[in-house]
Amino acid sequence: MKSEIQWEGRYAMRKAVLTLATSLAVFAGAAFAQDDSGRYEYMVACAGCHGESALGDGPLAELLKIDTPNLTTLASEKSDGTFPFEYVLWMVDGRKIIRAHGSAMPIWGERYQASATSQRGETAEMVARGRMLSLVYYLESIQQ
Repeated sequence: MKSEIQWEGRYAMRKAVLTLATSLAVFAGAAFAQDDSGRYEYMVACAGCHGESALGDGPLAELLKIDTPNLTTLASEKSDGTFPFEYVLWMVDGRKIIRAHGSAMPIWGERYQASATSQRGETAEMVARGRMLSLVYYLESIQQ
């Protein structure tokens, strides 16, 4: 009886460890995918003006009437070293709170929503928000 209880205890522990390891692998994979999708969104939507390194030196920057900001210093001394996540999300979205970004930056919320497609039934708004969040998480990850 005692060995049966010990075996069940070891089995339960192994099962718990395996479950935890599997969960961590899934979450780690999702985190890597998020970084890749955010970087992809950045390269497609932002690098033309802000540059591949996000320093504000993209090939289109010199054609703009405003200075293109360096996006690697958004978590600067102005914001006490904290990345202004919500503000950046509003800037990228541009549909409601901070409208039209001073007219130099596209309103990505509208563009992402208009081009949204889904095979799983997500609404266009869900797809647009997911793309914007991926982009903002990526910008947060490149802060200096």
